Amino acid sequence: MPNFLNYSFLGNTILQYSEVLFSIVAALIFKRFISKRCAVLLYNKLVSRSNKNLRKAAFVNLIIPPLDLFLLLLVSFIALDKLQYPVELNVKVYKISLFQIVDAACNMALILSFIWLCLRVIDFMAMVLHEKAIQTADQTDNQLIIFFKDFFKAILIIVGVLLILRFSFNKDIGNLITGLSIAGAAIALATKESLENLIASFIIFFDKPFTVGDNVKVNVFSGTIEKIGLRSTRIRTDEKTYISVPNKQMVDSIVDNISLRTQRKGFLQLEISLTTTAEQLQIITPSIQQILRKPEIENISVFFKETGKNAHIFEVNYYTRINQTLADFNMLREKINLEIISFLSTHNIILAGTNVGITNIKQP
Repeated sequence: MPNFLNYSFLGNTILQYSEVLFSIVAALIFKRFISKRCAVLLYNKLVSRSNKNLRKAAFVNLIIPPLDLFLLLLVSFIALDKLQYPVELNVKVYKISLFQIVDAACNMALILSFIWLCLRVIDFMAMVLHEKAIQTADQTDNQLIIFFKDFFKAILIIVGVLLILRFSFNKDIGNLITGLSIAGAAIALATKESLENLIASFIIFFDKPFTVGDNVKVNVFSGTIEKIGLRSTRIRTDEKTYISVPNKQMVDSIVDNISLRTQRKGFLQLEISLTTTAEQLQIITPSIQQILRKPEIENISVFFKETGKNAHIFEVNYYTRINQTLADFNMLREKINLEIISFLSTHNIILAGTNVGITNIKQP
């Protein structure tokens, strides 16, 4: 038996092959147990104190597949490194030896499995931060999580590619980065507008002129912010269309954030006939003020604005609570208009013009 174990085959003894095979089989058997223990340990370090409501099973199921593969490859490559590569198999393929190809493939597989593991960790950290973000009223946190998750994933993939070029293809990363810097400068000039939109997205995220869910008016469009991306902001307009506005334009333009207003404003302009007597004009202001004294209305402004050759003009402004819905505000405005018309009719106050009377300005 000892003689059989010492028998040499392709440059290695049977005993050496047996040790390598035993190590790989042991890794296959115990990798799931070790992966679970590592995943639970990582969960306890990263999550349990900061967010106890997040399910541990979700994290374990997320981490175990790449961790299983990484541990199996790591143990297998360490074990195989103990063997002498057979000289008989060291043939050349297009000036590259088969040993170099196998070594490059092993390094690439190990790096890819490690990058996959890191990507899953980033997904989990984003999930933890999302659990915290949904507990706050500010929707900007959710957008930042999505943005930085994609950003760090892109950085990690770039790092993975550089590691593969360095350890699998023996490329000098320093010279490569220098070349990429020169090429990057040329690309930056060619994609100037895209970079401006990217920078504008950072300004929107940190300056917070608006967030997802806000009702805004920009240029000739008004609607609700549905998504803030890296290049553009998506708005669902009042006509229920879906538009994309470049972030640079959202930063450079005057954006009216209607959601941040403190009150709703109602406006009414009364054009009274010139035949109206002074006694009738004197009762208009206090009577309208009395009509406007309602629980929903917080501020009132009624005054005789001007008179001229066509009409006596009264201006009426009133402000309601912001927690009032648009439908309720429109109903209140209709009620006020009808009450004012009834008052004018009762006191025989005639509106100027044949078809011109009460002029309403549409609520923005």
